[in-house]
Amino acid sequence: MTVVVTGATGTVGGLVVRRLLEAGREVRAVTRDPEGAVLPDSVEVVGGDLDVPDSLTRAFTGAEALLLIARPATAADVARLACRCGIGRIVTLSSMLADSEPPDAVGHRAMERAVEGVEVAWTHLRPGMFAANLLTWAPSIRATGVVREPYAAAAQTPIHEADIAAVAATALVGAGHAGRRYPLTGPQTLTKAEQVAAIGAGIGRALEFEEISPDEWRRENADRVPPFVQDFLLDIWARSAARPEPVLNTVAEVTGRPGRPLVEWAADRAAEFDGAPR
Repeated sequence: MTVVVTGATGTVGGLVVRRLLEAGREVRAVTRDPEGAVLPDSVEVVGGDLDVPDSLTRAFTGAEALLLIARPATAADVARLACRCGIGRIVTLSSMLADSEPPDAVGHRAMERAVEGVEVAWTHLRPGMFAANLLTWAPSIRATGVVREPYAAAAQTPIHEADIAAVAATALVGAGHAGRRYPLTGPQTLTKAEQVAAIGAGIGRALEFEEISPDEWRRENADRVPPFVQDFLLDIWARSAARPEPVLNTVAEVTGRPGRPLVEWAADRAAEFDGAPR
């Protein structure tokens, strides 16, 4: 069975590639830069661009399943091409907020609808907050050991990218996943202060969280975070402070093993926080 992985050099895609290889599957990785892709030798690396659907014909031909990352503008054309090329199963990497994203966001639900519109078995993965989002804290952790943000009580469920990849690989090759939407969370609901403490435990450093006002955070991030993204994040944080995000057991139900805690994720990414890799 040949599985096509788009975004194969990304945070989740690279881990999906490795999971599929461990399961004995043939993997075809799609990338815009095949010469620069760093992937295992056994992977067939094929050039292609989701923004140019016709460039994907070679990658899709002869494959049985596809991991599709979000490109809503071309998703319908990509899904139709996959179907014409004989792909019978598409797993999308979507978002838990797919049904409520603002117009300026990625457009995950539009991608899902495009895939649902063709004759193919589909599964939508809807992860919540990626633990990898916390890498935005890495510069301040390296420099001062302090994280400054609003809404200290915002309680979310950061998920290890390896758990998303495990669910993706299972849905790509296993039975019983067609027509399912899988909301995915980490195994713990943690406030921002608790998230900082977990990172500290994972990298072996004492860290601090300093709460600042939303307006101060806007000023400090004006040059790197667009206003609509600021609004989006502040809304999420305010809502999760008032109503903590619940833990869902989907990762364990699909893969048979519990989700990885944030402290484990931090240990895995310790070098990026200037700690000692473990």
